[in-house]
Amino acid sequence: MDINIDNYRTPGQLIEALLSAKGWTKRVLALVLDIDETGINHRLSDKRPINAEFAISLEEVFGVPADSFLELQKRYDLAKERIKTQPDHKRKTRAQLFGGLPVTEMMSRGWLQADSIKDVAAIETGLTKFFNVKDADQIEALPHAAKKTDAGKDLSLLQLAWLYRVKKIAEELLVPRYTQDCALSAVKKLSSLLLSAEEIRKVPRILEECGIRFVIVEALKSSKIDGVCFWLDENSPVIGMSLRFDRIDNFWFVLRHELEHVIQQNGRESREIIIDSDLQSESVEAETVIADEERIANKAAADFCVPAKKMESFIARKSPFFKEIDILGFAKTINVHPGLVAGQIRNRTKKYNLYSNHLVKIRSIIIPSAAVDGWGNVYPVED
Repeated sequence: MDINIDNYRTPGQLIEALLSAKGWTKRVLALVLDIDETGINHRLSDKRPINAEFAISLEEVFGVPADSFLELQKRYDLAKERIKTQPDHKRKTRAQLFGGLPVTEMMSRGWLQADSIKDVAAIETGLTKFFNVKDADQIEALPHAAKKTDAGKDLSLLQLAWLYRVKKIAEELLVPRYTQDCALSAVKKLSSLLLSAEEIRKVPRILEECGIRFVIVEALKSSKIDGVCFWLDENSPVIGMSLRFDRIDNFWFVLRHELEHVIQQNGRESREIIIDSDLQSESVEAETVIADEERIANKAAADFCVPAKKMESFIARKSPFFKEIDILGFAKTINVHPGLVAGQIRNRTKKYNLYSNHLVKIRSIIIPSAAVDGWGNVYPVED
């Protein structure tokens, strides 16, 4: 028998319609099913639910698939529960926050104050304080203020959390008033540090002296952020770095890239936050699709590490084989660390397994002189 269950709201209504079609009474159905008539009354009035066993019995009697009765029962039960259950809009918020934020990691790093991951109220209070909002519902609305360089991809909550930690620490720093001329002179001072990895320890002081707040925050797991540039106000630029790749070439490229955003005053008027993710892979593989401001920053960073014309000349003379003596000789000629030359070769040839011996680690060098949060350090910020 063909039945459209959409014409009925409850399984009892369907049974009643089937009885009427056959001209049966409830007593006849009770006799056919060999059950008490009270059981039929309860099911027709939907006081007793239709289970799988009873649905199969009805299928045998009326020729209507048992699934139809069970589907109606499911819809009816859900409709009743919706009436009884008060909607809780915070469930959706909690799902987004707890599903999108590494709450346990944020607790372990001292970003959230809560005794247990099970203490939902304390965690929600901590999150509203961390993101500087009145209610947890407002957290999901914040990413509109940030722009990622890998266009087309939304800023994730964990990337947003990293950003807010950088911002909170930057607000705590005391630096002189920023001037454009001082920033330009800082580039010259920084270029004099390229020969030795140990000189990197001077970077925070140079940036601070020209009014740039420089913050290093360890990346949250899977956040894939390299750096960020934004302005607290029109005279207060901030550069944040994650050092997720502890290599001399990556450090200088990311730093100079973010510094160029500052020099070009990107985001100064709009207060737009520029987050750089997978930065060096973008500069190589997506040069034709990235924004002009990113292309300018990439070029400035690459030229800073190794002047483009000199790099191209070196590659033209030595490619496809770059001997150790050639890399060392070229680096010495242009007065930079060999790791910067090696990094440029790796990026241009896309052979990222080569010359790793030159890519020295720099994190331990810069951490003692910078505002740092991570790797066992919790930067003290006021609540």
